Amino acid sequence: MTLALVVRFDLPDAAAARRFDALLGAALPAVAQEPGTLLYLPHTSPSDPLLRLVYAVYTDHPAHERHNAAPAMAEFLRELPGLEAVVRVEELVPTPS
Repeated sequence: MTLALVVRFDLPDAAAARRFDALLGAALPAVAQEPGTLLYLPHTSPSDPLLRLVYAVYTDHPAHERHNAAPAMAEFLRELPGLEAVVRVEELVPTPS
């Protein structure tokens, strides 16, 4: 079963937002090549310049674990605490029809 996540990052200031964008931007080319990562879409908000959202879909939980362990994403995750972002992860499940 696929795994869909929405990850919200509330950044404390413009400097942290710029650093976040640079770190994630550096990781994106590798993310696009990851087996099992079906969709990985970062977003910004025109009304909240310190908000970043990532919508991601993986083939399964192990694919998400491989994504987090991949060198480019592992570097992003190592740097993230220094940005003092408030991070909220929501796992999404399909609504039964």
